[in-house]
Amino acid sequence: MGKAADQSTWVSRARRVLPGGGFGNFDPAMVMARGVGSHIWDQDGNEYIDLLIGSGPMLLGHSHPEVLAAVAEQLPLGQTFFANNPAGIELAERICATVPSAEQLRYVTSGGEADMYAIRLARAFTGRDMVLKFEGGYHGMSAEAQMSLAPGASQPSDFPHPIPDSAGIPASTANGVLVAPFNDPAYLDRLLADNGHQIACIIVEPIQRIVPPEPGFLGHLRAQCDRYGIVLIFDEIVTGYRLALGGAQTHYGVVPDLCTLGKVIGGGFPLAAVAGRADILAHFDKSLVGADNWLMQLGTLSGNPVAAVAGLKTLDILERDGQYAELRRKGAAIWRSMDQALSQQGIGHQMVGDETLFEVVFTDKPPTNYRDVQAGDSKQAALWNNALRAHGIFKSPGKVYPSLALTSDDLEQIDQAAQIAARAVASG
Repeated sequence: MGKAADQSTWVSRARRVLPGGGFGNFDPAMVMARGVGSHIWDQDGNEYIDLLIGSGPMLLGHSHPEVLAAVAEQLPLGQTFFANNPAGIELAERICATVPSAEQLRYVTSGGEADMYAIRLARAFTGRDMVLKFEGGYHGMSAEAQMSLAPGASQPSDFPHPIPDSAGIPASTANGVLVAPFNDPAYLDRLLADNGHQIACIIVEPIQRIVPPEPGFLGHLRAQCDRYGIVLIFDEIVTGYRLALGGAQTHYGVVPDLCTLGKVIGGGFPLAAVAGRADILAHFDKSLVGADNWLMQLGTLSGNPVAAVAGLKTLDILERDGQYAELRRKGAAIWRSMDQALSQQGIGHQMVGDETLFEVVFTDKPPTNYRDVQAGDSKQAALWNNALRAHGIFKSPGKVYPSLALTSDDLEQIDQAAQIAARAVASG
């Protein structure tokens, strides 16, 4: 595979065969060679503390020895079967035992698939077509999900009318989607008063990207969904098994009808699921609902045994005493380092999110929705992120993902890098 080639060579090769020179995910100029624990190395040998961790799934860190051992034990037994396997069944049992809303689940391979099927399940169950989502909420790549995901700051909101974020989406899709601002129960109530009995589901990230729900907001969603017969879907692709063992629904004490899970449950391998009430999941079973109400779902790698054993071992480790307290301790240390470094330089900013998932937003107003985050100073954010990377901290432009693999030395290096990055922002 030419592993000795330097990063620039790989970047050139990628540009010839990949649109935009990349996989569509992160900076295509970064070509990663390996990861161990909390550290990753690029193809030139540069070492970073990883605060991106694959966009969330590597909660235990890279190449965790217990996960690797579980995968190595499974590999000689087979990689995939397009049939049930014991590990997939056992993982489903574990998820149903730990996630409050999960009476049953169905596997898929990606979080975007899970969100798509959750919406389709809600439509099948209610007999309604309309979907309500919140501006800025990320729910994968389906046509509905790509409505008002990332409108530009100069594009005015026209609630409840959606703004398509991608080419190739039929204009008719907009007729089936309503959009509301996150954390605005008064607007939601007015919208539901006019449209509530036409809406199949409300889909929401319990923490929308990095913005936490205002106190009582998720509970208000639950009550209004009950009032209008709407299916409440928590998109827990990110928050599932990150905020707590049972995800955001455990952390906030609000139980949805359906939830979607991904990232952590695959232990670094492609695996996701839609989980929830058995009477809704019954639409996957033709023998229960009949041909007219049956929702077809299949996938070549759904419930893949290699991913399932990696997920099982990951959950084994997360269930041990003190793991989430330790994750929060490490996240809080990073939060504190960044907050103090910027405050010492007199830079206006807000720390937004949860200790397990957060970001700096360069604004004087505490953000409560997508537009508030968009109003942050993007130039200062770029200076901050570039300086952190230059000093060995690898993160996305919009989110910090702490992991259990972080060490005390890592936290010290992050603290020092934050001080340098804050000075870079202050100097412009």
